[in-house]
Amino acid sequence: MRRFIAALLSLSLTAALPAVAVAADEAPKMTAQQFLATLTFREGKIKLPGDIATLDLPANFRYLDPADAGKLLTEGWGNPPGAKTLGMILPADVNPLSAAGWGVIVTYDKDGHVKDDDADKINYTDLLKEIQEAMVENNKTRKEQGYAPMTLVGWAEQPSYDKGQHKLYWAKELHTDGDKDNGLNYNIRVLGREGVLVLNAVSGMEQIAQIKTEMKKVTGFTEFTPGNRYTDFNASTDKVAEYGLAALVAGGVAAKLGFFGKIFAVLLALKKFILIGVAAVGSWLYKLFGRKREEKAAAVDLSKPE
Repeated sequence: MRRFIAALLSLSLTAALPAVAVAADEAPKMTAQQFLATLTFREGKIKLPGDIATLDLPANFRYLDPADAGKLLTEGWGNPPGAKTLGMILPADVNPLSAAGWGVIVTYDKDGHVKDDDADKINYTDLLKEIQEAMVENNKTRKEQGYAPMTLVGWAEQPSYDKGQHKLYWAKELHTDGDKDNGLNYNIRVLGREGVLVLNAVSGMEQIAQIKTEMKKVTGFTEFTPGNRYTDFNASTDKVAEYGLAALVAGGVAAKLGFFGKIFAVLLALKKFILIGVAAVGSWLYKLFGRKREEKAAAVDLSKPE
């Protein structure tokens, strides 16, 4: 989604707006305004699909349902179709097709109840080194699949866990070979009774101050519905996840796929969202993520969006 999934764009859309790259077989192409008019932006209290969680959106945020989120990702930003999400959260005062545009992809991993017993035991410095080493190995596969090597520069914000709210958040600074600027991937995980709500945003590192502030707000207005909350867990009937908080930070179900298995999928997902179907913005994005072959980004399990 944004510049990395991190990053989305720098262009004032007040005067002549570039054509949105809708499907190649559609003609004539729509202008940016026409395309945005096809999307239904919702406000206020939102129930996510499956009634799994709610978003109590303040006035400066809005929501796109899964269908419209998919439309923005594919027709507006030029990504391959097929991404499965619970929708997207977007700032209300920013044009999503502009360079300043960004958003939060919402998904849900129903892998079981994630225990937070390791919250005070994780050495995030050591974990960072392990992830960095795993990425070095994983870059061999990336190259074979036509993707430029990617490096985890470090924590843009060290992981932090709110025990009272059962919410985990952190940010990564990443660099892709051939790119001048680094990308920011900001992550939030809301732990629930049977799984984890995944909220991923991407932007450029120069936006870190803004994204930190805005994502804290997103953390605050996102909650599981009664019956799905962390405290609703029933040890006698509910499944327990095979991983803990450290694995969430490392990349999700790393315990099942090998330490870096999920990380790779997530990074590909992030790269996928970087591509934008607006010509003038596209060249700016490619600075960040490199080559047009990224348009062939692999199918992803969308854990947003690195």
